[in-house]
Amino acid sequence: MADRIPLYPVRSAAAANRKRAAYYSAAGPGAERPSRYQLEDESAHMDEMPLMMSEEGFENDESDYHSLPRARITQRTHGLGWFVCGGWKFLCTRCCDWLINVCQRKRELRARTVWLGHPEKCEEKHPRNSIKNQKYNVFTFIPGVLYEQFKFFLNLYFLVVSCSQFVPALKIGYLYTYWAPLGFVLAVTITREAIDEFRRFQRDKEVNSQLYSKLTVRGKVQVKSSDIQVGDLIIVEKNQRVPSDMVFLRTSEKAGSCFIRTDQLDGETDWKLKVAVSCTQRLPALGDLFSINAYVHAQKPLLDIHSFEGTFTREDSDPPIHESLSIENTLWASTIVASGTVIGVVIYTGKETRSVMNTSNPKNKVGLLDLELNQLTKALFLALVALSVVMVTLQGFVGPWYRSLFRFLLLFSYIIPISLRVNLDMGKAAYGWLIMADGSIPGTVVRTSTIPEELGRLVYLLTDKTGTLTQNEMVFKRLHLGTVSYGMDTMDEIQSHVRDSCSQLHSQATSSTPPRKAQSSAPKVRKSVSSRVHEAVKAIALCHNVTPVYEPRAGGTGDAEHAEVDQDFSDENRTYQAASPDEVALVQWTERVGLTLVNRDLTSMQLRTPSGQILTYSILQTFPFTSEGKRMGVIVRDESTAEITFYMKGADVAMSTIVQYNDWLEEECGNMAREGLRTLVVAKRTLTEEQYQDFESRHAQARLSVHDRALKVAAVLESLERDMQLLCVTGVEDRLQEHVRPTLETLRNAGIKIWMLTGDKLETATCIAKSSHLVSRTQDIHVFRPVTSRGEAHLELNAFRRKHDCALVISGDSLEVCLRYYEHELVELACQCPAVVCCRCSPTQKARIVKLLRQHTRRRTCAIGDGGNDVSMIQAADCGIGIEGKEGKAASLAADFSIRRFEHVGRLLVVHGRSSYKRSAALGQFVMHRGLVISTMQAVFSSVFYFASVPLYQGFLMVGYATVYTMFPVFSLVLDQDVKPEMAMLYPELYKDLTKGRCLSFKTFLIWVLISIYQGGILMYGALVLFESEFVHVVGISFTALVLTELLMVALTIRTWHWLMVVAEFLSLGCYVASLAFLNEYFDVAFITTMTFLWKVSAITVVSCLPLYILKYLKRKLSPPSYSKLTS
Repeated sequence: MADRIPLYPVRSAAAANRKRAAYYSAAGPGAERPSRYQLEDESAHMDEMPLMMSEEGFENDESDYHSLPRARITQRTHGLGWFVCGGWKFLCTRCCDWLINVCQRKRELRARTVWLGHPEKCEEKHPRNSIKNQKYNVFTFIPGVLYEQFKFFLNLYFLVVSCSQFVPALKIGYLYTYWAPLGFVLAVTITREAIDEFRRFQRDKEVNSQLYSKLTVRGKVQVKSSDIQVGDLIIVEKNQRVPSDMVFLRTSEKAGSCFIRTDQLDGETDWKLKVAVSCTQRLPALGDLFSINAYVHAQKPLLDIHSFEGTFTREDSDPPIHESLSIENTLWASTIVASGTVIGVVIYTGKETRSVMNTSNPKNKVGLLDLELNQLTKALFLALVALSVVMVTLQGFVGPWYRSLFRFLLLFSYIIPISLRVNLDMGKAAYGWLIMADGSIPGTVVRTSTIPEELGRLVYLLTDKTGTLTQNEMVFKRLHLGTVSYGMDTMDEIQSHVRDSCSQLHSQATSSTPPRKAQSSAPKVRKSVSSRVHEAVKAIALCHNVTPVYEPRAGGTGDAEHAEVDQDFSDENRTYQAASPDEVALVQWTERVGLTLVNRDLTSMQLRTPSGQILTYSILQTFPFTSEGKRMGVIVRDESTAEITFYMKGADVAMSTIVQYNDWLEEECGNMAREGLRTLVVAKRTLTEEQYQDFESRHAQARLSVHDRALKVAAVLESLERDMQLLCVTGVEDRLQEHVRPTLETLRNAGIKIWMLTGDKLETATCIAKSSHLVSRTQDIHVFRPVTSRGEAHLELNAFRRKHDCALVISGDSLEVCLRYYEHELVELACQCPAVVCCRCSPTQKARIVKLLRQHTRRRTCAIGDGGNDVSMIQAADCGIGIEGKEGKAASLAADFSIRRFEHVGRLLVVHGRSSYKRSAALGQFVMHRGLVISTMQAVFSSVFYFASVPLYQGFLMVGYATVYTMFPVFSLVLDQDVKPEMAMLYPELYKDLTKGRCLSFKTFLIWVLISIYQGGILMYGALVLFESEFVHVVGISFTALVLTELLMVALTIRTWHWLMVVAEFLSLGCYVASLAFLNEYFDVAFITTMTFLWKVSAITVVSCLPLYILKYLKRKLSPPSYSKLTS
């Protein structure tokens, strides 16, 4: 049906114009005309055609259904109502932002010219090279910490209440009853912040005090890292941190290159090869750097750690020497030199270095439970004000009634308990400890202790593919030559082909006489296949960025030069280093079939044949892989034949237009992708010496340009990428992580919708989604066709709307187009799918999808990944989980929770997330109940005694009630569990109930309020009815019954007993009984030791608790909760 929908409206132009005029005039004559329609493409009348909710509406010419986000233009009126309903906050925010921008106006970053060894020649002042991770200084520490605490309503409320006790007319009790809890909370917070700040200060001081050798005219001098300036020549030893961003000038390595480790910068564990500037590397001695007149022109400081453009110029030579500088000539700060000693010239320092510019303080994540409790706290405050107003009204507004009102506000202030924040924070710490102590998920680290309850509220899980669902362990599986395909079971044939071809070439090279015709004519077909196989294997063995690294022999001297001589290219000592595991897998495969990469430096590469012969190739040019080009290439010269060959490999989408015409490439790449293999297309082109020299001159000229260098270099390279000979297609498998399928099944049964966001190609992503059972094999898959315009997106979305219960697969490009025009509609449709796969996604797109889900659904999202490209997605989600994988620790360090394997997600969410949420909900409501009970008793007491604003309990009784008498049993609720962890894993459906937030809602809160009112009333009225002659008996009976009631209520709330809970109950009871001997000021000791006291307390306690026990029993019998059916 979608094919029959016309792209353009069939209505006449006049009708369309009338519609447009009517639409514009609907906003009013004075309204500003929207200009977006003029800015967008005028090619289609699709601008007027909305995305219809049904096929009939779409085809109806008379419909005026304006549902486009771009068409929702409303006239805003900024009147008094707007100001009162939030406009004041908007204006204040804008004013504050303006003031901050004025006060912290940043200096404009500019390109710079840096003279070697002459910092004094710098044209402008550059920042100090000091690292500062501290949040505060000596003057801002106390104000800053206090602001962070009192910006929350709960703490600010208690500060006001405590300060009011300094006013004699408002003083209710002892000062310490108000200031002691608040002081405790503040002391704990300030101490924690001070310790963290001191640790940051020590780390900064340690880094800034590291000594480096600085090269001067007088020789080497030691200088602190913080004293390094732009233009200094700094020497960095092996295994030493690079102190600032530098251009690499010289190295002790003979090859003129070195390896660096970048795991602290981008999280990647693979070593990176860096190349020294050839002009300075050729200088005879180190001191000659001061004898030349040279400078580096560097672009302005940027965020991008993977690119750099600059030029090196030596002016004192004739003619002047110009060299282009790129990312391979740089040493960024916070990287580690892994080989040799390097000398560099400093170009960026301090906050202008790449590492500091990419360091952003992630937002403080606040859990949904905390937001809900904050709303309940505000509701309690309104109840507090209402109760106080009622008491003053019943009093009759006698005398200075406003003073009585404020005193009542203070008397009932325990409705909002300050211990709520303390208990919840301690509970979060306990949950974090329980998670890290769980032996079933070893290695799990809780990095953000404020949101463990979020793990129990998740609705969407967004996961990376490579390294998260898969192991990022590449295994070579398939080689396809067009007419013949080789799999794992036929690798021995490839070995024999390579062996035969190599021996034949060797015999031709050693023999001066040509082979006889009779010998060569017989195996002509086989020879053809052998040569093709050999050519393909040789191309794979040469076209890469892999470097073999040889470890020194055990028991060696450890000296670098000795180790270099001692290397014998033995297979045991050799490991491969590369930026991608795909590359390593390909080179390891060529080693298994007979062509071994034994040595590589900047200018040459050596391969060993099955017979042991060493083939040497000169590396003339290398073109590294980029995410835009999706391919990499190398130009080599065979030293034995002087033949120049340009090899290239890349994704099929990039290579299909470069290679010669063929009829099998697209089909075979699709077949391999359906098997879940990552495909690479390999091609070559033989160049003459003249062709190469012409290319080299144009390429060198393009690399020297300062403006648009990347575009000019790409244009020159494109002249070579024509009519290339297609050699083969390789298929590499990325194995699934262990237990991925049952884990995804568990999460799906728990009601969590799973989206896979990957940078991989569509076919491979679809295959992995099926093989991992993210999409069941019986489920339909709707592959969103590539769209480039609004009209195409319109039709494709309508086609997708007609599908029901099918998974969506969409590419990043199509996603971008749809989000530009139909953001709301696309998210709405995608959220209805059981699974969504987004392929070819950039890191920023991943983060944007997470933010869109949060905004449109208002549900909790979780992002999980293992690489540096997943960090933005992890930080954008409500809850971020990082996996320590082969791509490094960047994701793990940036996440809220760090795990070792994907299968641990199931237990982390279904067991720990569920229990953390349920425990915190019970704990928060119980702490509120504890405050409401005593406030109800105070209200009853004041009502009976003529609405007098006199406190019922004073001094230590109030402090003890909130601490030693009830604190331990109440906090022991963090150990409570409704079902065992094994049962929660077996029935993940239990998790579904949590997403509705029924454990903590206004309904459950209201139930606790009614319980508190009932118990408070019974306790107070019972004590007033049963007390004898003295008022002190009322205090003794009611307070003892109150403490016993709280202990019994904890026992009523607990679902599974733990031995620590029993200890807490008896410990609190023991503390109270023991303290009775010292509380002569509050209790009549003679009275509380009598049987009369005991039976009265027991009677009141039974009346306050027994009905609740009966109700709980009846509820469990008549309407048992879902978990009780499993435990019975």
